[in-house]
Amino acid sequence: MAPPPLPTPGQRVSAISFPDAYTLPARPDASAPAAVQDAYRQTQFVCGSDLRRFAEGMDLQLRILNDSSHSRYRTHTYAAVVSLWSRAYAGLADACMLVTRGSYASVPALVRSACELVAAGYQVEHDEMAEYVGWLLGHLKPDEEHKALDVGLGHYFAGSTLAADAQLRLVYRAASDLARPNFGATLVEVGPESNNLRLAYTFADASFHVAWAEIALGWLLRLCERQLAVAVHLVDVLNITPETHDAYRSYATQVEAALAGAGRASIEEVDAGGFKRWLVHNFRRQPSGAPKKVLL
Repeated sequence: MAPPPLPTPGQRVSAISFPDAYTLPARPDASAPAAVQDAYRQTQFVCGSDLRRFAEGMDLQLRILNDSSHSRYRTHTYAAVVSLWSRAYAGLADACMLVTRGSYASVPALVRSACELVAAGYQVEHDEMAEYVGWLLGHLKPDEEHKALDVGLGHYFAGSTLAADAQLRLVYRAASDLARPNFGATLVEVGPESNNLRLAYTFADASFHVAWAEIALGWLLRLCERQLAVAVHLVDVLNITPETHDAYRSYATQVEAALAGAGRASIEEVDAGGFKRWLVHNFRRQPSGAPKKVLL
């Protein structure tokens, strides 16, 4: 693949810094509310394998970045891909923090954004690098009227990738519906014990809920796997070795096994009354609770 033209003569791509390693969220401060402390403890106990697997996926991403940090990889394609990847990585890390704090209602918005960023990293490199170059050509210069640096918003949305990738599409659609102010989504997120006889809403509650923890961590595992799938196929952009491919395949196998686990809470798209709806399986607050299904 020929390198893209330089948007500005002589413009170079600086080294992109990244963490040395990923660290799972630490125990909350002693001043944190009791519910937050309990959510952290129970998440470690009930979902410990998911957390460890998530950490492995985040570390593998950093390993790829480290292998590709030499100056010869610093093309404008590299800049476009890694800048979007950086935002996705930070969103996944932040979402994991929220899960361990019992702040489940805040997770879908981060997951939705991460889906768009993962898809954008793939699509801009494979199909639309000219969009990135065109944005650079038209901006990053002084705006005399406003006495400002004209950066430009650079509108971009990788809709075709989100539509074509079945796994990414499922997470994106579910997280999008749960992130919006839909009445049913709000009820199951902040009033999961509600029924037709009683509305039991809470306000900023951080109590542990095993189903929401499993669903959220399942999304994060899937997005880790999808981001790695994007990265290992960028052989003209990143330093991808056979060992990296083997590590990705092993990780993807582990994720598939984890998400297929019996008794795990999950969200499935179903047809109901001629409409596409969401069926939540194994919805319960505690692991010992009676699992139920919820139709959204």
